[in-house]
Amino acid sequence: MDIGAHVSPAGGPANAIGRGVERASTAIQFFNQNPRAWRSRVYREDEAAAFREAQAGSPVKAVLIHAVYLINCASEDPEILGKSLESLKHSLSSGALIGADAVVLHAGSAKAGDVTRAIERAGATIREALEETDGCPLHLENTAGAGGTLGRSFEELAALIEAAGGDERLGLCLDSCHLFASGFDIRTPDGLASVVDRCFEAVGAGRLGSLHLNDSQTPLGSNRDRHAVVGEGELGRAGCAVFLSEPRFEDLPLVIETPGASGRGPDADEVGLAWKLRERGLKARGKG
Repeated sequence: MDIGAHVSPAGGPANAIGRGVERASTAIQFFNQNPRAWRSRVYREDEAAAFREAQAGSPVKAVLIHAVYLINCASEDPEILGKSLESLKHSLSSGALIGADAVVLHAGSAKAGDVTRAIERAGATIREALEETDGCPLHLENTAGAGGTLGRSFEELAALIEAAGGDERLGLCLDSCHLFASGFDIRTPDGLASVVDRCFEAVGAGRLGSLHLNDSQTPLGSNRDRHAVVGEGELGRAGCAVFLSEPRFEDLPLVIETPGASGRGPDADEVGLAWKLRERGLKARGKG
């Protein structure tokens, strides 16, 4: 398993590598554009070359791009839908250019509308983005379930993949906080194993491609997406250790997205704790 932090690419994507190294990361994630604005761009070739060179000389093995939260592939507003499509295409093109392992996407929200129709709209948008790009996988992230967000269950994620055409580039990113908030108790090895079984039954084992480790500020089934620092929320250190040591997660990149102790994102201490909790979890399973 490769473990690391969501970092800033300010000053150019190559800088994200250095920030990951500073945080003891072998996996990183970053936004390819300002997450609060629609202004999209694909990286220039010189930026991509600098990124690839920086990564080659570092311990960072896995790279994820997170598509911006403004995207709603299920929107009924033609303007928002058009902007969402373009932003997603730019994320996938940037990912292909730098050799990212995947783009991670929150598929969108039905808001107060019909979920089945929202899944159909989101699937059509995702399918178009994949058809107009190539090379970079796209991982749909599970959600906590508030506000009509799509992907709160494995059945919804499976329906999204089917609606998008079942492209082989489509996969899943499982977030520990979102799983817990949407009602999945993953704090014990048996509990997590059962949840992974359900995921694989609905979507297929080959679709799981990446992970987010976030503790939860809110209790089981709250449907509220509130990340807590690793080990300081409802999952606790024991629950995080379980997530980090699940055998079927062994070869996947895992990224921490918490606010961090300083409120500015995960730091080296938090990533270091994740590495220690993984060892603790493996030892508890008799594999450490």
